[in-house]
Order: sequence, then structure tokens, then C-alpha cells
Amino acid sequence: MMICERDDFSLTGPLHLTAIDWANEHHRRSVAASLVQGIYVAERDRQLQREGPDLALSPIWSEFFHFRLIRKLVDDADISIFGGIYEYKPPQQLSQTVKSVELSPRFVIAFRGTVTKADSISRDIELDFHVIRNGLHTTTRFEIAIQAVRNIIASVGGGSNVWLAGHSLGASMALLIGKTTARTGVLPECFAFNPPFLSAPIERIKDKRIKHGIRIAGSVITAGLALAKKATQQYSQNNRALPAIPDPFASLSDWFPRLYVNPGDHLCSEYIGYFEHRNKMEEIGIGFVERVATQHSLGGILLGGQDPVHLMPSSVLTVNLSSSRDFKQAHGIHQWWKEDHKFDTKVYQYK
Repeated sequence: MMICERDDFSLTGPLHLTAIDWANEHHRRSVAASLVQGIYVAERDRQLQREGPDLALSPIWSEFFHFRLIRKLVDDADISIFGGIYEYKPPQQLSQTVKSVELSPRFVIAFRGTVTKADSISRDIELDFHVIRNGLHTTTRFEIAIQAVRNIIASVGGGSNVWLAGHSLGASMALLIGKTTARTGVLPECFAFNPPFLSAPIERIKDKRIKHGIRIAGSVITAGLALAKKATQQYSQNNRALPAIPDPFASLSDWFPRLYVNPGDHLCSEYIGYFEHRNKMEEIGIGFVERVATQHSLGGILLGGQDPVHLMPSSVLTVNLSSSRDFKQAHGIHQWWKEDHKFDTKVYQYK
């Protein structure tokens, strides 16, 4: 049987991480990305009938770091494995500092992105369209996932040692679940690799003045439409004595999902400009416009419905500054555990 190199941990995994320091950002990012890769490989194991200790390639992606896959999350439409619940079971003799132990997760719920194989591609693309149409929350895959996360959080009495992780489509799933639980006061650690940002690719424009001008114009239009819509809703509510509309970002401002983006990946690179633009709007004295605009997308205003998954109040944004040879590499999961890559991390908080 032909083995794909990307599935083989011994060829492409982070073999250098023989001891994990949970206080080290590179270690945490690498482990989270590897667990997501483990879900990709578990689904390819299923499709290629690689079963048992001699053939299955997925277990080593978690067991190398002392995680055990205790449950596979299976889609009810195509029976594909789209996620999994990992439990951290380090050996007792493992030498770790007290701080490192406190920062380690007890459970990690990981979600893969789209798998371009016959057995899963039609369902995955259907889910991709739900992300584009801002309807991921209406899918049975989301219901299966959120229930699994809620059960884990309930079993440990909170979300402090529960991690969410996902790549691409799976990053959207992790962020949506994280937002949903954060609104209830539970703030799980979230690692979103190459999360889709549904917008025109303004970040690809080279001229900074043109780029900034387009963003300002977009913010003014978006904020104007959002305020007009809110005024209409409040007028209607006043006539019907309904409660005022809450600020959807206020309840999420203390949640800091970790977003990992690559400038060469047009599906996620817009996050770079999304957060930088907020700071620039504050600097030129019109931050109040951006505080309204940043909560809305034009599509969301015009089409209505749920808050867009990709819009975030706060975040820890990590950008891979190393060049990628093509889109496939820029969008891939493997980049996030590479030792020789240069990463830049900034913290953004909504106020």
C-alpha cells in the first residue's frame, strides 16, 4: 500500500519535540497542530482501510505527545471522521515543572478541514458553503461537535483545561464552538490554523495607501449600514416593548482565540489587515467607526442571520513570515510545527 508522506509522522511530524514545555508557545502550537493532523490522518486511515497497529498511521500523531484519542466525532451524513476528543495522559515519571503542568490541557477537541477524497469531499464542500453563507451553526456536524464539547466541559467543571483546535473548515468549527461557549462565560483555549476570513482579498494589494483607503471606505459603509439597521430594529422593538439589542462583541472581549495565518493564503490572510486596521482607525481618531464596523460584514448585514464566525473581538494573532512556494503550502497544517519558520505574534483586545 502506498503511504502518503504527509500522513507519516516519522517523515513529516515534529520529531524534535521529545519533551513538551506547556509554557512554550512553539510547543503548544506544534502539539495542537499535530492533533488536528491526527484527525486528517484518521479519516484517511478509514477511507484507505488502514486498520490495526501495523497499518493505521493516525495514532502516533497524538501518542507521541502522550495523548489518547478517546472518541472519534463522526458525521451523520457520510460517516466520515471530522473530529476527535483527545485526553492527555502523561506518564507519572515525566519530568515537568509545576507551571508547565498547570498550562497543559486535560482534553483537546480537534477538527480537520476539507479532505479531497471521494468518500468525504461532497459533504465537506457542503460544509464549506455553509461557512461562506454563514450557516455553519445550522448543520448537524456542528450539533454533534458542540454537544461533545459541552459534555467534556461539564465533566471537568469548566473550560480552563479544555482546548479546541482546528484547521481551515475545522478552524471555523473550533471558532464557532469557542464563541458559543464563551458567551456563556466559559473561555476555552482555541487554536485556529488558517481560519477562513470571508472578504475581498484586500491584504494582497501592495500599495499601502490604496489598501488603507479601501479599508476606511469599507468601514464607513459597513458602520453606516449597521447603525441604520440597528436603529430600525430598535424602533421596531420600542413599538413592541422588546429588550434592547446587546453588543455581540462585549461578551466575547475577554476571550482570546489563537489565530494562525499565512500572508500567502488568501483564505485567511485578511485577518492581518482586519486587526491592524482597527489600530490605524484609532490612530487617526475615528476608532468609534471601526468599533461598529469590526462587528459586521456587508454580507451579514444584507443577508441577515447569525453573527459571522470569522469576526473576532480579541485574539492572539500569529503570522508565518516565512515564504511559501505556493498556496497549497501556505494553507497547509504542517507549517505550524516547523522549527525553521519565523513567526510574529501580536495580541489584540477589543475595548
